[in-house]
Amino acid sequence: MRKCRILLVFVVFGLTTTISAQDNWEVLFNGKDLKNFEQLNGNAKYEIRNNELIGTSKLNTPNSFMATKKKYGDFILEFDVFVENGLNSGVQFRSISSPSIMKGRVHGYQCEIETSSRKWSGGIYDEARNGWLYPLTRNTKGQNAFVPGQWNHYRIEAIGSVIRTWVNNVQCANLIDDTTAEGFIAFQVHGIGDKSLEGKTVRWKNINIQTVDLKKSMKPVDVDVPEISYLDNQLTTNELRTGWRFLWDGKSTEGWRGAKLDAFPSKGWEMKDGVLTVLSSGGEESNNGGDIVTTDSFSDFELSIDFKITEGANSGVKYFVDSELNKGKGSAIGLEFQVLDDEKHPDAKKGKNGNRTVGSLYDLIRAENTSSSRGKNFKGVGDWNNARIVVKGGHVEHWLNQVKVVEFDRFSQMFKALVEKSKYEDWENFGRLPQGLILLQDHGDEVSFKNIKIREF
Repeated sequence: MRKCRILLVFVVFGLTTTISAQDNWEVLFNGKDLKNFEQLNGNAKYEIRNNELIGTSKLNTPNSFMATKKKYGDFILEFDVFVENGLNSGVQFRSISSPSIMKGRVHGYQCEIETSSRKWSGGIYDEARNGWLYPLTRNTKGQNAFVPGQWNHYRIEAIGSVIRTWVNNVQCANLIDDTTAEGFIAFQVHGIGDKSLEGKTVRWKNINIQTVDLKKSMKPVDVDVPEISYLDNQLTTNELRTGWRFLWDGKSTEGWRGAKLDAFPSKGWEMKDGVLTVLSSGGEESNNGGDIVTTDSFSDFELSIDFKITEGANSGVKYFVDSELNKGKGSAIGLEFQVLDDEKHPDAKKGKNGNRTVGSLYDLIRAENTSSSRGKNFKGVGDWNNARIVVKGGHVEHWLNQVKVVEFDRFSQMFKALVEKSKYEDWENFGRLPQGLILLQDHGDEVSFKNIKIREF
């Protein structure tokens, strides 16, 4: 008896692509009906024409989702999409809609589809939950993969905590996250408030999925696409291979001491469930436990720290700190990634032109989104945010939640001029030390830190 082989043939950019049932592909959308789907949240119009799923934007309705009735955990999904200029869309996966959570609002991972100049198509957004997990700010090739005004081919691999995306065979996202293991897949028509966008469409076709023997089908990883991990107190295999290590082990005082002490402070700091918290003491700078610093010094490095601030809180991450300076009252001296509630703490209005706001090089350079006009991507008070500091020689960068907000050369004349007009003007060689300690600041407000990790160059 001859084995029967079923072939599904479709066209991507003029190239004929063959999908075989023997390769474990299944048709997710049959091009004829939506009996395996249900519409959630908004009431934008969905219809089927020419084997395409077509969503039409509607004014003043929430985000609309055409969701699978079936839940999917690990999978590989491929589809083609055409979105009219000006619209924002996406494909949800491992997503949830429960009456007991946000009154049924869809939340979960979304692979971005957009036509804006920001160019984050293929990035990973966490709808109605954690916001941007993988913007394409660090992936120039990925930013240029999506081509407006034509059909684009997407691939999403979600296998365990590894989530990767490709647009037109260019890798866009390389995310490690374990927030949700299973959920539905849904095709989004984004809500609009601009009447000029009403009636515009987003169209999908050739929607196919694999759910078995996935590791055999995984695409090779582009080594130029950064891996971003949100695993708590764990280093990925790739992080270990590329030299990352934890600066704080999540449970002990090893590797840290008080900035003005030989040991770790006996009060003012709390360690619990992998979170390091400086406790509130009424807003007095270094008046309780005091700042803490690493026992090691660093020169060229990449530092990543998750932080969570309470309402009205002030703190900071300092680097190139010399703990022998300023033995008196107040904080130790060093370059500072500002950690602040910009809305409620008065320090945000001090300094010059916002140079004391969250993400700023404190009192020297204001934090701002250097790649778009959409703000600096702060996720909010009470939520976890990520501070990333990169130092290579004189070149220094501050990143807030994967968006670059500050860039400078600490050996330049411009930097020296900034220092001379700041509160640091009396500190000789400020910010120009060949190496220094890393510091977490006690500014008298409750602020938490976790996943404190570093690699040296």
